[in-house]
Formats: sequence, C-alpha cells, structure tokens
Amino acid sequence: MAAMARDPEQALAHGGWVKLIGGASNQDLAAIEDLAGIHALAGVHCIDVAADPAVVAAARRGMAWAEAHGAARPWLMVSLSDGLDPHFRKAWFDPRRCPSSCPRPCERVCPALAIDGRGVVEERCYGCGRCLPACPLGLIAERSQVLEPAAVGALLAELAPDAVELHTQPGRLGAFAERVVQLVASGVELRRVAVSAGLDGGATAEGLAAELWQRFRLLRGAGFRPLWQLDGRPMSGDVGAGTAHAAVGLLERLGPLAPPGPLQLAGGTNAHTLPLLRRLPGRRGGVAGVGFGSVVRVLLRPWLAEAQGRGRRLLDAPDLWPGALAQVQELVQPWLGLDP
Repeated sequence: MAAMARDPEQALAHGGWVKLIGGASNQDLAAIEDLAGIHALAGVHCIDVAADPAVVAAARRGMAWAEAHGAARPWLMVSLSDGLDPHFRKAWFDPRRCPSSCPRPCERVCPALAIDGRGVVEERCYGCGRCLPACPLGLIAERSQVLEPAAVGALLAELAPDAVELHTQPGRLGAFAERVVQLVASGVELRRVAVSAGLDGGATAEGLAAELWQRFRLLRGAGFRPLWQLDGRPMSGDVGAGTAHAAVGLLERLGPLAPPGPLQLAGGTNAHTLPLLRRLPGRRGGVAGVGFGSVVRVLLRPWLAEAQGRGRRLLDAPDLWPGALAQVQELVQPWLGLDP
C-alpha cells in the first residue's frame, strides 16, 4: 500500500512536495506516532513536529512502521520560533469556573479533542486558538512556549533532524540571526532550513519580502539552503475553501517578490488548494509544494479516537489504519502525481 514518492529534493524541484505539519506544540505522542506512520506510508516527503525528544521519538516510531510496510523514509523536520508565535502556544482554563449550564462550544470546535471535563488536555493542544473566541465567558487564555536560546544547540544535536523550520515575524531579524547561529553551533547537517512567515500584524507583501531577503542572506551566509513556507491563515485548513484562498492569495502577492528558494504553502491548505493553484499562470504559480496540518487531524480524528479507545496504536489496528490511509491518500495523491 506504500505510495511511490520522489526524493524530497526532487519533489521540491518538480512542484509535488508534501509535508505533514504535526504541530509545533503538539505533544500527543500516540497521535503523532499514528499520523507519522500513516503519512509516511501515503508518501509524504517530510514530517514536521515539535522540537521535543519524546515527540521526535514518537514520529520516528511511526516512520519505522511505514518503512516496514514498504514506504520511503521522509525527512524529519523540527520546528522552532524566534519569538512569540501562535504555533507555540497552548490553551488553558480552569474548568471549575465553567457554569454547569454551559453547552461547551469550546469542546465542539476543538479539532484535536483537547478539551474535556478536566479542562485542556495539554499534550493534545497544538494552539489553533479556535476555543478562545468560542468561550461565551472569555475564560480561556493562551500560554506561549518559546525555547530558550541556550538550549537550542544541544537539543538539535540530540534530535539530529534532517531539517529545521524557523517561524518568524517581521521585525525579529536579530532574534532570527541568533537562531541561525544556534543552528550552526548544533553541528547538525541540515538538508533545508524552512522559514515560515505570513502577513501578520498588518504587514504588506513588499515588507514581508524585504524581511525574507534579509533572512535569505543570513541563511546563505551560514551555508544553509532555505525553503520558504508561506503561512496564509495559520492552523485553519479544515475550515473550508476560504482558507485555501488565503494561502494561494499570499503566494500570488509574495511569490514574485520572494528570495531564491522553493515556495511551500501552509496555513489554510486543504483539498481546495490545488484546484485554485491550477488557475494560476505558469506551473501552478511556481509553488514547490504544500504542508497539511489541521485538515489531516480532522480527517483522521474518527480513526485515532477509535484506536485510542481500544488502548492501542492506530498502526496496530489492521481493521482501522487502511481506512485512515485512504483518507490521507485522497488528500496527498493529487500532489504526488503532479507532472514535472
């Protein structure tokens, strides 16, 4: 059942690159292991997870399962940030403050099943933020998590990823430069350093492009090969066609201004993304590929919940995982089958 996929670099060159976005703050080890295994078997080229030893170990267990079923090994990427970022946060509230009459809209909108009678299940929360406006009493807060600079080099040396993603925002060039120094100090040979950015805080496409050019010079000066992740509407890919328009719209505005390196879409990507790209001039607007995050967690939620209810991995349930694989293949195969 393993999908035949190009080498990751070849996929970037030909426009058919696919990445699983596991969540920069997602620490649900059982779900990560299952997601990594199913997506590796489906033929994705990269699995991006939190820079956490237990999370990376879970992803590698899933990838090993997929390899045992005939899959090629994808790159393992870990995500870092150069400052406060919505991808590196978790929701929190005190359930004792919730009225007994509350219909719990927060629980209904959570795509990670991270809210129950005990509050937020911290390891499952990946910071999408949908529960924040859903609470009628405003009881839900967010707590940010940023890795301290002194810990980065040793952590990366321990994790030994194939690639790193740096989430950044305009105005943080100094902090970004410090992260690049830490990448060098780790001694890890990285295939790519992805830079994830979007039009946050009212930034213009021209302003963001100027910021990315500054980061390009830093990365190339340090000997790294960049990959630009254009984050259209973060952590919203399961919402619908509107979010896909946001991601493709960012590509249209920023693509002609971006520095050298492959452009990958994220933030609102889903099954609507590729049809929208096919309407653009050239080879789908020059995009190198796509990252799928929240949309796949919603797609696989029934299978993950059923397996966890049995107290076992989805990967160890032969009556379940083929159905989950079929759902993922329906999403990623149109990309894997793209002509050069």
